Amino acid sequence: MNNRLIAAAFVAALGSGAASAATITFEDVAMPNEQSYAGPGGGRYWAGAVPPPLGSVAASFTSGGASFANQRTDWGGGFASWSGFAYASTTDTTTAAFSNEFSAFAGGGAGGSANYGVGYVSAYDAAPRVDFAAPVTLAGASFTNTTYAALSMLNGDGFAKPFGGTSGDDADWLKLSVTGRDAQDAVTGTVDVYLADYRFADNDFDYVLDDWRYVSLGSLGTVSALTFTMSSSDVGAFGINTPTYFAIDDITPVATPVPLPAAPLLLVPACGWVLTRRRARRR
Repeated sequence: MNNRLIAAAFVAALGSGAASAATITFEDVAMPNEQSYAGPGGGRYWAGAVPPPLGSVAASFTSGGASFANQRTDWGGGFASWSGFAYASTTDTTTAAFSNEFSAFAGGGAGGSANYGVGYVSAYDAAPRVDFAAPVTLAGASFTNTTYAALSMLNGDGFAKPFGGTSGDDADWLKLSVTGRDAQDAVTGTVDVYLADYRFADNDFDYVLDDWRYVSLGSLGTVSALTFTMSSSDVGAFGINTPTYFAIDDITPVATPVPLPAAPLLLVPACGWVLTRRRARRR
């Protein structure tokens, strides 16, 4: 065997020692033309299938091989709502209105990408859920606020108080809890992400998250699904007053090791020894 071919086989064998799993970036989803944002920056979004009059429809979309659940309801009178997951490419960071519910407060996707996922936790529907095609161990994911939720926390609105209160000293917070679930849907663990935190003794450390924060999810272990819930310090008679939205991007699995094939590793030193002996005899 030619020694160059042997060396190539050896390098190829070394290169197959790990398989890189795909990161879920939402860049592979199709943006529907009929759901476009008319506010600053424009952009488009998908927030579920069109439901029948006075009815609901469950749907989902797929990104990176994972399925993101969505439910959309027609309440009549031209009013519809959704819960679970949507996706968007809107970039409006200034409009403080429910109509701007899809924009990431960071101004776009993580790392400057166009698309990202949006989760909405409804008190009346199932928690946002993502199901993976096969069990996976996650390295982490990136999170930020939506503009609607962030400006509500910063300035208050008709339903929610401004975080910190009039004095700035109120210990307010908004927390997203990410729960891992195994193939039997049993809980594997939970990771908390504070999208806003005003509990610091020094108010200079208080924050409403306005950029993408990468959060490790390795402690969840091997998961088949993730579910998401939210809690807040601002609670009223009907539950959380703070808009319960979050943006998510770059859900990153851990690379899966692949055993190195034994044959090429044994072949290379053996053939190398034979070639050396033959050359020595010629000399």
